[in-house]
Amino acid sequence: MNNKDLLTISKKFGNPVYVYDSNKIESQFLRLKNAFSKISNLRIHFAVKALSNISILKFMKKLGTGLDTVSIQEVKLGLIAGFDPKKIIYTPNGVSFDEIEKVSKTGVQINIDNLSLLEQFGSKYPNTPVCVRINPHVMAGGNSNISVGHIDSKFGISIHQIPHLKRIVENTKMHINGIHMHTGSDILDIDVFLYASEILFNNAMNFKNLEFIDFGSGFKVSYKKGDKETNIEELGEKLTIRFKKFIKNYGKKVDLAFEPGKFLVSESGYFLTSVNSLKQTTSTIFAQVDSGFNHFIRPMFYNSFHEIYNLSNTQGKKRFYSVVGYICETDTFGNNREIEEISEGDILVFKNAGAYCFSMSNNYNSRLKPAEVLWYNNEAKLIRERERFEDIINNQIEISL
Repeated sequence: MNNKDLLTISKKFGNPVYVYDSNKIESQFLRLKNAFSKISNLRIHFAVKALSNISILKFMKKLGTGLDTVSIQEVKLGLIAGFDPKKIIYTPNGVSFDEIEKVSKTGVQINIDNLSLLEQFGSKYPNTPVCVRINPHVMAGGNSNISVGHIDSKFGISIHQIPHLKRIVENTKMHINGIHMHTGSDILDIDVFLYASEILFNNAMNFKNLEFIDFGSGFKVSYKKGDKETNIEELGEKLTIRFKKFIKNYGKKVDLAFEPGKFLVSESGYFLTSVNSLKQTTSTIFAQVDSGFNHFIRPMFYNSFHEIYNLSNTQGKKRFYSVVGYICETDTFGNNREIEEISEGDILVFKNAGAYCFSMSNNYNSRLKPAEVLWYNNEAKLIRERERFEDIINNQIEISL
């Protein structure tokens, strides 16, 4: 997919619009698969929360992935997309026991990270296979909001609580078939990942009937030219050696699982916006676009960098702009960015818009959510219609006053 294709999509479907390149998604999937090609029993589960459009899920199914879900709604989306329940893992946090029960009845793999819920579930459903999520107490990730494996994290069962966990398993006679961890996102240093992996391998020895070990994900992707990313190939080589050693010590075949979200879809995504106006102050030129953090919250929420360029003037002389939105809050996408000269009506492109972008959108200021398009087989396919005002008021109830 090139700039000409993006311009065509903009004219056909309007702005703002999210566009996803299926070719990039597939190449990232194959890159991860090839990095662990020496492991025959490999599971790759796409993290639905990154991009939950049902057409994306169907494409993931075609590639051969399973799904990593965190809510009963994501489980339902996966089932509607045609996934075998056995290829869906459900890893919630802070949910009710009632939700876990309902999900369990669908036949998906349950993953529990709370001792209280684990004991309740084991007492009531001892024959249902359960995975346990441990907290390795490793600080990792590109932002405090996405660092989830440290000692003060709400996620996972502390490695110091393993004796308690084992007592629950012994008392309930429940079946633990998997062990899981996820330390965080945007992990650049593979040594941190390998260190946490050692903790998982060591604790896995406490459970004699495991079918899989799940390492979560958190691989960092490139956000700009020259940006560093997780060396998947080196990680694959080193972790494969260690995993095979674990299998030998464990004494039985166990699957190796990953749950990539951003790694698979981030770089496939483009967010197209139109420039409503230019506003110059004493020190800044603002390019004001027809969007805001209601559509694209990552720069404001995670302080993430997303490259921005002018699709309407790719060869223009570059000037410095601050790109801001139309929300009645400070919604700055980029401060003092060097971008090809901008005029009102131009189309700006935000790159790396495939993960945690549309899925975190909302209707703040009663604004409408944008459309979504999938570039598939050299053709632009609409996979979500642009919201209408009727969609906003659909579930509101007007009372008589």
